Amino acid sequence: MNHTESLTRFVTSFVDELYQNGLRDVIISPGSRSTPLAMTFAAYRSVKHWINMDERSAAFFALGIAKQTKRPVALVCTSGTAAANYYPAIIEAFYSRVPLLILTADRPHELRDVGAPQAINQIHLYGDYVKWFHDMSLPELTDQQGNYVRGKAAAAYKIANTANRAAVQVNFPFREPLVPDFSLDNLWDENKETAHLEVKQGKKQLSAEQLIALHKQFLTKQKGLIVCGPMEDQQAQKEIIALANAWQLPLLADPLSQLRSGDYDKSNVIESYDAILKHKQTRDLFRPDFVIRFGAQPVSKPYTLWLKENPQIDHYVVEEAEGYREPIGHQSTVIYADPQLFCQGLITNPVPYFDQNWLKEWQKGNSIAKKVLQKSASQVITEGDVVQYIEEIIPNNSTFFVGNSMAIRDVDTFWFNTDKQIRILANRGANGIDGVTSSALGAASSAERVTLLLGDLSFFHDQNGLLMTKRYSLNITIVLINNNGGGIFSFLPQAKQDVPHYEELFGTPMDLDFSHVVELYEGLYESPTDWQTFKLALEKSYQTEGLSVIELKTDRSDNVAWHEEKWQTIASHLEGEYDGPNRK
Repeated sequence: MNHTESLTRFVTSFVDELYQNGLRDVIISPGSRSTPLAMTFAAYRSVKHWINMDERSAAFFALGIAKQTKRPVALVCTSGTAAANYYPAIIEAFYSRVPLLILTADRPHELRDVGAPQAINQIHLYGDYVKWFHDMSLPELTDQQGNYVRGKAAAAYKIANTANRAAVQVNFPFREPLVPDFSLDNLWDENKETAHLEVKQGKKQLSAEQLIALHKQFLTKQKGLIVCGPMEDQQAQKEIIALANAWQLPLLADPLSQLRSGDYDKSNVIESYDAILKHKQTRDLFRPDFVIRFGAQPVSKPYTLWLKENPQIDHYVVEEAEGYREPIGHQSTVIYADPQLFCQGLITNPVPYFDQNWLKEWQKGNSIAKKVLQKSASQVITEGDVVQYIEEIIPNNSTFFVGNSMAIRDVDTFWFNTDKQIRILANRGANGIDGVTSSALGAASSAERVTLLLGDLSFFHDQNGLLMTKRYSLNITIVLINNNGGGIFSFLPQAKQDVPHYEELFGTPMDLDFSHVVELYEGLYESPTDWQTFKLALEKSYQTEGLSVIELKTDRSDNVAWHEEKWQTIASHLEGEYDGPNRK
């Protein structure tokens, strides 16, 4: 067996084994040292390959596919700084628990640390942000090679895809020549029906004694809350709703919990809790005895502040397998159990007798807040109202991808319960503005219509990602809120303290005409100036193939005043119209 044959069998076995374990998508960024992997994936028809020249965009595109499909996605790049460009998306994958397979090509060992071109130290390049790292051997002429290669491929896929899911890195040192020979016999038919490594993973659950002990704690309480942050477990979501209904407790649902959408009884779902908790006086009206939280920490900053102000609240955090997502810092109980089994276990016990007015007061507060938020007295384009128009017009059974900073906060406030089945996604692991467009396009790769809402800085930050719409005819509607800078900073203290150089450091106006960007990528561009033309533009975009960008120009100062007026009105109504559940 010569070098080329050994190289070919080495790489084809690895790729075939990834497919056997479930891999269906790979994103390839062009390069020389990655030739064996790139050519093999391109020749292997059972795995769809996508070409993205920008490694940073490629990694976020893979993240979007993995979020949408809920299965690992592979990335292939050449050696050197190409691999470093994956880093932001790998960090996001780690914190949002999304599985990625990072396949980095590398120089052979004799070319490391000797000043060879395009050779950097790729060993443990991503530190603790990957679950597993392996530096593959060089392709060798041994009988054991097949089992070794398949074992590592299977391990990479399984480790990435088991809780808590995240990225893994497999590093491939290759010697030249790099071109495989696909004319060799028996390259694709080995072990075609079974994976090399089978993993059986059970679900964690509390013992009967532990459930009884917890249940006794709840029996001593009067006012409880169930909180659901960002999560994707559909079976768990059903049981969380069932628990809230059985116990007649308010269910505070983050927009990324997926609990605000769908055809089911949402009478216990409180979607306007962020607006209710904006002011200190209203936060004091709603103080529970205990909180049971599922999923990650909610987007809402007032919710976090509310918990910090009340260390006496018993706080229970349910984690599927492991990890510690509790940024409040107060004494808490972390429960490592499958959320579905945990809820079922609680429901089988007698229903605790809680304060019967507690749920009614939350429902009343939610109704008051919604009436204020849904009322718009102006025809001027306002950022919060944009979300309501999107919710009205967005097609059923589609995906709504949301950018960070103000976009996700406006969705938290202005996306109300709906019978439509809308999946809301966002990169909330590390909350960055980088790669948002690429991730949304990754979500669109499954042929499902995606609507993306984001700001001008996020749009500018990831323009390269738009090439994927042109290359692969992906259908996406981008609603671009252009307030000419960092609108979220206008809500922070530095905006109100006459900070020197505020506009330069925080406002960061760009004064760009984004229509040229859309034209570059052959998309449809519109810039409505009133609600009627916005609605028409949105409806038109959903009937148009490819890229549609609807740019809405707003004013940062007006936006702050508009939001604060809403919040103050809600606080006044809540204080004046009824005695809250904690009011004596």
